[in-house]
Amino acid sequence: METTPTAPGSPGGWEQLAPGVARRRLPFLDVTVGVVVGDDGVLLVDTGSSVPEGAGLRREVRELTGRDVTHIALTHGHFDHVFGTAAFEGVQVFGEMTLDTYLGRERFTLGLDAVEHGAGEAESAQAAEALVRPGHLVDGSYELDLGGDRQVLLVHPGEGHTTHDLVVVVPGTPAVVFCGDLVEESGEPQAGPDAAPHAWPAALDRLLLLGGETALYVPGHGAVVDARFVRAQRDALAARFGSA
Repeated sequence: METTPTAPGSPGGWEQLAPGVARRRLPFLDVTVGVVVGDDGVLLVDTGSSVPEGAGLRREVRELTGRDVTHIALTHGHFDHVFGTAAFEGVQVFGEMTLDTYLGRERFTLGLDAVEHGAGEAESAQAAEALVRPGHLVDGSYELDLGGDRQVLLVHPGEGHTTHDLVVVVPGTPAVVFCGDLVEESGEPQAGPDAAPHAWPAALDRLLLLGGETALYVPGHGAVVDARFVRAQRDALAARFGSA
């Protein structure tokens, strides 16, 4: 897989993190999406904030890898991570066990939230109407085989940013962990009404066990970080909210 040349951490283009593993920072809200390539499948981690943004990602991944996305992992249900999924017809979509219920209940609220954050009204209404709910629900953890030596672990490390957070662990040297909004680099972690703030530090403890000290941790927004950053954010959250 070749990636578009880009300075590490720049908002545009794809940044290769490990063989067959890359990520992109999207211009709107600095959302991060990721791609993992195996012999038989291509996994996209999150899909962006609108159906057109998702369609653009679908084209970019094809150009980047020479292949179509076959699987999607949704790290949680907020609009900026799921509203592009409708652009990926026929793709297997994975989410934490309770994400399906959340999206069914909150789809139109998510559309209003998108508009409040600066998304277009028509695009947000379209995305809410077309919202794709996951067909594959992860109860605890699931090993996804993308072919060859590429096994990816999908894990619910506990409640934190939401009650249905899912992380994507890609073993290797280095290992890469797509954290969703359990970790944020470009701003303070956000605890909305669907967060479980007192449980969040424990979820980050589990995240660190999954990735280890040498992993690259990919936040939902911002630059790639290391274990030391995750541990410092864990401590800050415990000081801010307490811990379970």
